[in-house]
Amino acid sequence: MSDLDKIFKAYDIRGVVPDQLDDSVAEAVGAAFVRLTGAGQLVVLHDMRASSAPMAAAMARGAASQGANVIHGGLGSTDMAYYASGFLDVPGVMITASHNPAKYNGIKLCRAGAKPVGIETGLAELKQMVASGVPASDKPPGTVADKDLLPGYAAYLKKLVDLSGIRPLKVAVDAGNGMGGYTVPTVFEGLPIELIPLYFELDGTFPNHEANPIDPENLRDLQKAVVEHGADIGLAFDGDADRCFVVDERGDIVSPSVLTAMVATRELAREHDATIIHNLITSRAVPEIVTEHGGTPVRTRVGHSFIKAKMADTNAIFGGEHSGHFYFRDFWYADSGMLTALHTLAALGSSDRALSELLADYSRYAQSGEINSEVADQAATTEKIKGIYAQRPGVTFDELDGLTVTGDTWWFNLRPSNTEPLLRLNVEASSAEEMSALRDEVLGFVRGTTERSEY
Repeated sequence: MSDLDKIFKAYDIRGVVPDQLDDSVAEAVGAAFVRLTGAGQLVVLHDMRASSAPMAAAMARGAASQGANVIHGGLGSTDMAYYASGFLDVPGVMITASHNPAKYNGIKLCRAGAKPVGIETGLAELKQMVASGVPASDKPPGTVADKDLLPGYAAYLKKLVDLSGIRPLKVAVDAGNGMGGYTVPTVFEGLPIELIPLYFELDGTFPNHEANPIDPENLRDLQKAVVEHGADIGLAFDGDADRCFVVDERGDIVSPSVLTAMVATRELAREHDATIIHNLITSRAVPEIVTEHGGTPVRTRVGHSFIKAKMADTNAIFGGEHSGHFYFRDFWYADSGMLTALHTLAALGSSDRALSELLADYSRYAQSGEINSEVADQAATTEKIKGIYAQRPGVTFDELDGLTVTGDTWWFNLRPSNTEPLLRLNVEASSAEEMSALRDEVLGFVRGTTERSEY
């Protein structure tokens, strides 16, 4: 059996195939997941990686061996797995390693109603069950039945966003050889969209670029295509298509904070006093705009488990993260890159303005994006930074998630990585010049290249 400590992560199971994660592990996880949830039925989907279909079949075998009936959805995106779990009200399994390189694969799990399973909500118990060996069941084996979930998924999303009457749009989409290439044609079917597809061929080796749109390098081809084809908008999805990034008609990358504010105003238009969740890395324009539109902004830590839990606690209508994850109450509090894309297309298609003009209403400050620095001691470096800025007048501190330092016209956050010796820096200020100066100063302190500076 694999070294489970290496593959059981905070939110999912993930590792190198077959050295760390193989079909035998997936089969054991399938059996253990049925015992954990007590499910009589569950749904399994998988992405386009070469190892994914065999692993999904193994997962189904393990679940059926414990007496559960398995709905085998075949190819799908992660948010399609959430749809299936929510719509059918059964636990869900998605075989994917998202944006990780080709040698990886993984298993994402959720309880009925798309409720997340993380290390504190069943994953640790599941790991122990797999390590101990899952006992044979005395129940008759369950069945495994194929079901095409894509049409229902597409129809459900389009019920949540009013796309009637939108003007014709030219839309470039970079699927990164991931699952967006499978879902986009069906979701866009019947809409007045001229589609410019980039890398729609399903290929888990990712021959064109990494399927990770948070890295600007992976958006270069989309930016070029938007400009060359005169597209109204560009959309980029990650490998399992649960995240969406946007490029405007000029080829400029749109901040996820801007998308968060835009979608929040759309949701608040139909429920004026609703709660909106945002993590602490999103622009402070988000809570400002939410408040201006009658909503209640609630700030949370970074990470989907925190967002989803807070959304459920507050009955929030929508939540957004800087990483391109967007969460919807009407989608079982789960995240969907495709639903965010449809909201953006609806907003653009019902306006006569270009996307850059439309989104200018939601962009107020200059942001650095996330910058990683390798450090020997995360805690000591963070304390050093806190000590430096504590000597400056008018500065406040917040330690909800890492260290957030706030001045009159700026803030920055330093968060440690949970898996690597890294500190992640995000900076925002009232102008690009101020942001750049502060970013460079903080990086200098973090990396030990600056001893003293006055800001």
